[in-house]
Amino acid sequence: MLNYIFLLVGFVLLIKGADLLVSGGSAIAKRFNISNIVIGLTIVAFGTSAPEFVVSTFAAFEGASDLSLSNIVGSVVTNVLLGLGIAAVIFPLKVTKGTVWKEIPLSVLAILVVLVLANDQWIVNGGVPQLAWTDGLVLLAFFGIFMYYTFGLSKTSSDDPDVAKSKEMSALKSGLYIVGGLVGLAYGGDLIVNNGIEIAQQLGVSEKLIGLLIVGPGTSLPEIAATAIAAKRKNVDMAVGGVVGSNIFNLFLIIGTSSIVGSLAYDTVLNVDMVLILGVSLLLFFALFVGKKHILERWQGVAFLATYAAYVVFLIIRG
Repeated sequence: MLNYIFLLVGFVLLIKGADLLVSGGSAIAKRFNISNIVIGLTIVAFGTSAPEFVVSTFAAFEGASDLSLSNIVGSVVTNVLLGLGIAAVIFPLKVTKGTVWKEIPLSVLAILVVLVLANDQWIVNGGVPQLAWTDGLVLLAFFGIFMYYTFGLSKTSSDDPDVAKSKEMSALKSGLYIVGGLVGLAYGGDLIVNNGIEIAQQLGVSEKLIGLLIVGPGTSLPEIAATAIAAKRKNVDMAVGGVVGSNIFNLFLIIGTSSIVGSLAYDTVLNVDMVLILGVSLLLFFALFVGKKHILERWQGVAFLATYAAYVVFLIIRG
């Protein structure tokens, strides 16, 4: 019974943390005349990826490679299909040109890089597929490039007409909101994941299925909550930027760090899931050219949610 109570407490902390993070991030963006897309790609993305970072890094340290990798894979799928699906149903998401042609393609590149690095030894000489520390360095180098790009974006987007300076919230209060939001997300995510795992183990669920079906979606709850709240407030740049940025953080930063902490044995069964998230990312890209250009409409959000439901069924059958 305590597991279920702590799970509920985790949800409360998570939702409130996301609310504080979006409020504080949006206020800072307006105060310093920084584009919301930049805040979404950095502060929101990093904050909401904290649970994935903690879970995957500790799992790698403990030698639980399946849990470490499946957590990220499950999180990326959940972010796009469930997170953006819910957000688009709440309010149609108008995606900026930069996100369509730069950030989303970069997230596709991240998937391809991880897929190649994980399988290169197996493909070339039939060796054991894994992500070694050298692969981790490559992924972190790509992450550095992404951060450099984002820093440049903050300069070029400072004259964004959609961003007006605001004095409604002081800098100190905005900072406290962000810190409070990150704390709520971290503790809430930890409670949800730990108690979710215990409940799943009591039900006799396998480790890989736990990662893809329980831990991955569980650690994605901050992204889902932050994205849904941003969409409700019609802050669509932060909603989309948070999801895309989080996926890039997950693939480059978290898998890169986890690979350095402890080489990750890679189960080729995950290739199916990696190809799936590649397809999901491409689906997001092409969806922005169907119907209203560069807008993820409500019916597309419903389609994303239906696709996620089908993926869950597939995992249960395969598991």
